[in-house]
Amino acid sequence: MTDISTTTVSEEGFASNSQIGDFELTIDATNEEGPDPNQVLVANYASCFLPAFRVAADQQGYEDLGQIEIETEATLDDDDDVESISFTIYVETEIDDGDVDGIVDQAEEVCHVHSALESDLHADVTVESGAF
Repeated sequence: MTDISTTTVSEEGFASNSQIGDFELTIDATNEEGPDPNQVLVANYASCFLPAFRVAADQQGYEDLGQIEIETEATLDDDDDVESISFTIYVETEIDDGDVDGIVDQAEEVCHVHSALESDLHADVTVESGAF
């Protein structure tokens, strides 16, 4: 049984349209008609890590973090492959410094994209609490 099914079509050139359920996503290797695949990978990772961070914080007693923003940076190697990813997480609620590492560790366990990536590609995470 398949859990996720998508259809990706490219009529010509380097742009493709992916149908994901009721949603369509345009991805373009040339970055002209949409984000390129590396950009989508990095955004997808952050989009998964953010709710995982909320879940992990809730499990450690932080029931409402308020607004959270993740700034993500990625570096590419000479072949344009993603070489490293880092997150800086800005959290509206104050988080005790002693709790941050545990929350990040738990978020890494919860985040499905984190689990799917090779271990040497996992994000370095910095958390900035009280940011808003």
